[in-house]
Amino acid sequence: MILVTVGMQLGFDRLIKAMDRLAPELGQPVIAQTGKGTYTPQHMEARARIAPGEFQGLMQEATLIVSHAGIGTVLTAARVGKPVLLMPRREDLGEHRNDHQLATARSLVGRPGILIAMDESELADRVAEGLQSGPVTAQESPTARQLHAALAAFIERRPR
Repeated sequence: MILVTVGMQLGFDRLIKAMDRLAPELGQPVIAQTGKGTYTPQHMEARARIAPGEFQGLMQEATLIVSHAGIGTVLTAARVGKPVLLMPRREDLGEHRNDHQLATARSLVGRPGILIAMDESELADRVAEGLQSGPVTAQESPTARQLHAALAAFIERRPR
């Protein structure tokens, strides 16, 4: 299953339309979290919102995550060990208030587990690459490791 996510604050119809065009050729289900978009996909399951617990489960189940260039999605994909394909929103197309997503995408080019499609013309090739790449090594932040270690120490010292 491929999971497409554009966040909850804004729609990103350009990405949703492009993935909807590709969906029939991908040979697996595509589920899209569309946020406040106005386009209604015809070839993939689409929901404006997905509850956090279900979303986490979909992230873990996905073979590829396709997203706007939101750093939260990048971090979550790394945590669950999934390849992520980013297509940035653009200010000149009215998709965001500035081009910070273009800057984010450019800064992540070449990083393991991260693919970049700067626009729709690159999307099909990057999706194919992402589907062939397989899982990536899950990454846990040093802070998360410290928290887990502290919790384990607390639990182990708890009286029985």
